[in-house]
Amino acid sequence: MSSYAAFLERKRNRVTPIGRIVAPDDIHPSLHDWQRQEVAWAVHRGRAALWWDTGTGKTRAELEWARLSGDRSLIVAPLAVCHQTVEEAASIGIAAAYARSDEQAHGSGVWVTNYEMVDRFDPAGLDAVALDEASILKNSDGATRNRLIRHFADVPRRLAATATPAPNEPTELTSQAEFLGVMSRAEMLATYFVHDSDGWRLKGHARQPMFRWMASWASALRRPSDIGYADDGYVLPPLTIHTHLVETEGVQTEGTLFPVHSAAALGGVRGRAQVRKATVADRVAKAVELVKAEPGEPWLLWAGRNDEAQMLAAALPGAVNVEGSWKPEAKAEALLGFARGVIQILVTKPSIAGFGMNWQHCARTAFVGLSDSWEAYYQCIRRCWRYGQTRPVDAHIVLTDVEAPIAANVARKEAEASALVAELVASMNETRRGRAA
Repeated sequence: MSSYAAFLERKRNRVTPIGRIVAPDDIHPSLHDWQRQEVAWAVHRGRAALWWDTGTGKTRAELEWARLSGDRSLIVAPLAVCHQTVEEAASIGIAAAYARSDEQAHGSGVWVTNYEMVDRFDPAGLDAVALDEASILKNSDGATRNRLIRHFADVPRRLAATATPAPNEPTELTSQAEFLGVMSRAEMLATYFVHDSDGWRLKGHARQPMFRWMASWASALRRPSDIGYADDGYVLPPLTIHTHLVETEGVQTEGTLFPVHSAAALGGVRGRAQVRKATVADRVAKAVELVKAEPGEPWLLWAGRNDEAQMLAAALPGAVNVEGSWKPEAKAEALLGFARGVIQILVTKPSIAGFGMNWQHCARTAFVGLSDSWEAYYQCIRRCWRYGQTRPVDAHIVLTDVEAPIAANVARKEAEASALVAELVASMNETRRGRAA
């Protein structure tokens, strides 16, 4: 074994369990055998990641991990997901409750709060903390990432759960490792990555060793068969992506004398924003046409701008536009109202409801404009296209002709992310098959 290989082997072996041993039978019987197996493993690890695709039962897994990992546990989730998590807990007999501060979280048990409220909880009083939608850690220099890592650094048991641990590039995996306390970002970069003119990239000979090392603290899967179980109940229905390019007469943006008829109008972030603002009426009109063509269907409409959302709601009778300025309770009521069929047409933004919500009753969704974020696009589609959905799903992307490169950019990111996840799952689970020994 080379000296470098021996060094990587030492890194791989140094992550030791700090949790307790539980039997799969100690976990709620509503969880499938494979879920109970992985939860028992995560409880034993004490600090672990669940990188499971959407719809594979992460919420129940988090709840059981929190219940079994200490007397007083906290689950941190996006605001829109908190009340859904509490309802899920009740369905399996866990008395979880939502709290906005320590003052509301009296005594032991499982508590749920949203990311904005984290600083109101004293970490010294927690035995365990779980981050739901932990891809929030992805920005290496982000204030939210650093705040979460520092705030929970002394909580003994930690869990990071997300379907997209590295939505843009492999270096984002370093934030997951640092939150869990298994290795700092700086050390992980030095060990497995090299820096060149294009930024950080995985060393070719370190790729497999890094994935094998991560298998000691992370569970990655897209479906049960990834870890040797049958996929019964975990087969997705057909998904059809419809891209609608609305023709325009060009877009007048700042700094141009005449309308621009090509993708050159997009420029950078500023150019994209100007194009989106200038074309809002055309895109909204097309989206309204799509919704009215299927009047009996529940529709989930994703807007990126306030004017887009307001125009959609005004043009579609009965549509409810969930805005960021609403009080948390009002948002939760509307989002759950859509899930229960009380609201037929929901208009909102990815930043409000793009993560964690379960809307399998809806098989029609549309993006009224698109950003360059593949993660937001993927997560929004998976609110409807998920395990448990019984019908084929139609997802519409409404852009103007000058915005076509945005769709192409998202498609490129999707292909790269899919390749990374496939390699991650294959490499990690090859190692995991022998980890019990």
